[in-house]
Amino acid sequence: MTARPNILWLLSDQHRGDIMGARGHHVVRTPNMDRLAREGVLFNDVFCQGPLCVPARVSLMTERYVRDHGAFENDYFAAAELPTMLQAIRDGGYHTTAIGKMHLFPHYPDVDDGLPLMRAMGFQEVLEVVGKLACGFIRNPYTDYLDELGLLDTYRTFVRERTPWRHNRESRRDSKPTWTVDPSPLPAEHYLDTWVGRRAVQWLENYRGEDPFFLWVGFPGPHDPWDAPAEHVRHYEDVDVSLDSTLRPEVPEDGPLSVFLRSFLRYSSSDTLTDDRARDVRRHYFANVTLIDESIGQILDALERTGTADNTWVVYSSDHGEMLGTHGFLNKMVFYEPSVRVPLIIRPPGGIGAGRVHSGLLEHVDLSATLRDLAGVGEVPGSAGRSFAEVFSGSMLRPRESVVSENYGFAMWRNDRYKLVVYEKDRQPVQLFDLVEDPMEDHNRVADPAYASVVADMVDAYVQPFLSTPPVRTGPDIVERSGAYLVENTRGPASPGD
Repeated sequence: MTARPNILWLLSDQHRGDIMGARGHHVVRTPNMDRLAREGVLFNDVFCQGPLCVPARVSLMTERYVRDHGAFENDYFAAAELPTMLQAIRDGGYHTTAIGKMHLFPHYPDVDDGLPLMRAMGFQEVLEVVGKLACGFIRNPYTDYLDELGLLDTYRTFVRERTPWRHNRESRRDSKPTWTVDPSPLPAEHYLDTWVGRRAVQWLENYRGEDPFFLWVGFPGPHDPWDAPAEHVRHYEDVDVSLDSTLRPEVPEDGPLSVFLRSFLRYSSSDTLTDDRARDVRRHYFANVTLIDESIGQILDALERTGTADNTWVVYSSDHGEMLGTHGFLNKMVFYEPSVRVPLIIRPPGGIGAGRVHSGLLEHVDLSATLRDLAGVGEVPGSAGRSFAEVFSGSMLRPRESVVSENYGFAMWRNDRYKLVVYEKDRQPVQLFDLVEDPMEDHNRVADPAYASVVADMVDAYVQPFLSTPPVRTGPDIVERSGAYLVENTRGPASPGD
């Protein structure tokens, strides 16, 4: 056994922070996540740096805000010279491995085309796949696996029909609405998240290295399409699935907020998203979460079998949340709580006996800084993260006064009571929510005279200092494109939605 601890980081894609038994959800089945929470620390108030894959994941990797790394949509690359958390961990003597979905830059036609970038970022061993939607277009080890089984054409036809990307690139006639729910045509044993979990188990069983390992396992789910295997969906067929606010947001006639909200209401097929359809989406989403939880259980069992559980930190989080029909939105991208709040559980080596819950604002970049701290390695130059490792020794942790999240040229600042959303180009406040009086964020108070001083104070305290450093822009934002969702880039194809 190595003297220094191993770190196992389980990162799912689009897992809404409150959809977990340990968070008090009474429908979804997550016994293995709940077990981690009982044996570790559950963090209630963690926010991603961008409610979209590439912005969020690059912030985790570089410990920088989206403002600074420039990948503010899935179709933009971050600056290649930025130092990363993985480089520091690798250089500190860890064997660094990626298994599953990483999505740290725009997709190439073949996932192997991105291998030089993955290695430059700090990964020594890479088994990378793409998300379910992207598997319809991009070669990767999982599509090779399906091809060997004679299942690839079946799967690609299925996901291509459910890819919102085609709404923008071709004709909407060829794509099903975003709320479409159908069980996967693949048996559960061949489902993408199951395959990733199985490969992680195999890696743990076969690792014989002298160095401690840092293993990042990226589950592509519970990201849409809503295609959990039928046997998992059956768990939720007869349960009462409640909805939160289905009140659509007030959309201005024109201006930046109008472009932003209309784009994503359209992306969500919101005009035809009924309450019953939203409930069906939730059932399939819960089923995918449960399937991932089963794989987590198998990975934890592998740690026990290999004798490494008592020397391994286990971390579970997600890159961003999922709206699940709240306010008529599916997916993420907007700055409502279900989209920007993420789950986070950390279990120390061997567990702590009785789980604890931490409340107080934290950012995803703080998690990255904490992982470096747990590994005992050097700093990342320019890091915006603040390690919270002291919480595991029983110390009181000082939460952040506010948190920041950005994508598509917009930014959110949230403190204990208020949330302000601003269009970064002209610093125009476009949304304000009073989270005490209006926890469901039903009423935008940005133009309410009663809240004028709140807006002014937040602009002075948060917006102006933050944007005094101009955001890095490698292309036009969604307002400058008049709402067009995707753009071309010069180094890879436009992302197919995940």
